[in-house]
Amino acid sequence: MMKVVVFQEQGSGERKLAGLKHYGQRLEIVRVVDIDGPLPDFIDEPEEWIGDEVDLGGGELVLNFLKHPDLVDHLIAHCEKRHIPIVSAGRKGGGFTPFTCCGLGRHEQLGEYGRQFGLPEYRVRVDEGLIREIEVLRGAPCGASWLAIDECIGVSVSEALTRLPRLVQYHCSADPSGFDPVSGKSPVHYAGYVHIAALKKALEEAGKEQ
Repeated sequence: MMKVVVFQEQGSGERKLAGLKHYGQRLEIVRVVDIDGPLPDFIDEPEEWIGDEVDLGGGELVLNFLKHPDLVDHLIAHCEKRHIPIVSAGRKGGGFTPFTCCGLGRHEQLGEYGRQFGLPEYRVRVDEGLIREIEVLRGAPCGASWLAIDECIGVSVSEALTRLPRLVQYHCSADPSGFDPVSGKSPVHYAGYVHIAALKKALEEAGKEQ
């Protein structure tokens, strides 16, 4: 059982927490630290909000859903000092910083969490050109990877390739306004892209097995 600590800001990680509890296995949420606002634009002394004595409850991994950059930087430094891995999707700095939660690659340090959540992976069964079964091997902690598949069962491969990313984007909890200036993509667009890539890969694997 991997012990996980969550930091959020005004409930910013609630949907992902719900996804972890529903779809995760061998993961224990030992503490949730919810920092209420409103917060000032600049926090000169973040230790007043996240002190060195903050109880991490024996956590082996920290999931950071804080938004304020001063608090994020302080929390990352806090975890690095204690040699605890931290995932901060969509943020910059130390630790693991994928563009979205479903953009997280595999890293041994992330243990059970990293094996179950991150870049999506599917297993599919195709019969007579129709998708008969989809199994999520690895998915987004918000649950979009699972929530999107039901409406893709019994449809043609071409239809599923169009429908799946649209459904993922509908269920995605990322902020659609958070455009990346380099790629020009929002987190929601990115989520759709990585899921369609996962489905294409699964279809290729299914074709090899036939």
